[in-house]
Amino acid sequence: MELTLLGTGGPLGLPVPDCPCAVCAASIGAGARGATAVLVDGVVLLDLTPGVALAAARAGQSLGGLRLVLLSHPHDGPPVEIPPGLPTPARVPEGRRLPLITGHRVTAIATDAPGTGYAIESPDGLRALYLPPGCAPAGNAEADGAPYDLVLLDVAGRPDALARLRASGAVAGTTDVVAVHLGHDAPTAGPELDRRLAALGARAVPDGTTLVAGDYQEVPDVPRRTLVLGGARSGKSAEAERRLAGFPGVVYVATGGTRADDADWADRVALHRERRPASWRTEETCDLVPLLADPQGPPLLIDCLSLWLTDVMDKAGAWDDTAWHHGAAREVAARTAELAAAWRTTRRTVVAVSNEVGSGVVPATASGRRFRDELGRLNTAIAAQSEHVLLVVAGQALPLRG
Repeated sequence: MELTLLGTGGPLGLPVPDCPCAVCAASIGAGARGATAVLVDGVVLLDLTPGVALAAARAGQSLGGLRLVLLSHPHDGPPVEIPPGLPTPARVPEGRRLPLITGHRVTAIATDAPGTGYAIESPDGLRALYLPPGCAPAGNAEADGAPYDLVLLDVAGRPDALARLRASGAVAGTTDVVAVHLGHDAPTAGPELDRRLAALGARAVPDGTTLVAGDYQEVPDVPRRTLVLGGARSGKSAEAERRLAGFPGVVYVATGGTRADDADWADRVALHRERRPASWRTEETCDLVPLLADPQGPPLLIDCLSLWLTDVMDKAGAWDDTAWHHGAAREVAARTAELAAAWRTTRRTVVAVSNEVGSGVVPATASGRRFRDELGRLNTAIAAQSEHVLLVVAGQALPLRG
């Protein structure tokens, strides 16, 4: 089954007309995208968009053999002209199955926002799923048989839809996940888009690309161990959360705990909680080794190693100079080595956040310098055992490894 992407952009395409934003300004030439429309084996068209006949011609495809034109979402723009000879576009009621004379079978899938998804099965049994912009499958609509061979969805706007598909088994390791409906609220081209999608196990392709369902695609594996470094308010936590947004049942490990007498800390904790998907579970603990040792658990997001080290030094009495020189230093080093060993051998997907230190003013106190030095050693030990290391500066993630 071949699916030709006549467009891969949001409903308004890219660049959005009269939009002065930086993303639209950069979406020129190969970075421009028409509104998403997909031609399946030349017999089914998913979404009728402006200039669809010209887009098909540019992709070397003909619309002459179309049997079915399906609409997936409400069209709020100007009326779209229907090219002569095309079947009348229709939006199929949720749950309805349409067998075609060509042997294809189309099923309308319920979504959690205005729109209708479509599952398409080819005569030889290959299966593809197409979801409209801003939509995820509703209820158990996505759990229908074996994993899909190919899934087209709004990965950038609704990574939780991908998480839901993974949780139901509709997306597996063999599923080719391709991002469509790419708008100016996400990177639209180049390394940044590829990096963000690869972290979710997905990819993007240019307009006019023909995908073959069932063909193996070399998408970078999701790194098992990722360390995200950055200064205060750099966006490091948001970057770490974004990397796991497409996975179900993530365990968010909060090493800072709660502080009943600190209103500012409570506000910070509440802000983090509001950002997390509802399906994530939170554990407030600094006992990280057992979590890393569990081979069957869902992905972990540890935020953050700096607060873990604070707890370790508190328990060792390491802030006191005398205690430091009479055993606390060895205890902190042993705990760091234990954590690094657990990180090295873990079988779970894990993302950890930590503060990058040493770039500012030298701390005025011995205990401050001690913490800076130990955190630098901890970051170095964890980074050495990580497939992927990022440094976040002003919200921009710079790959240091992987």
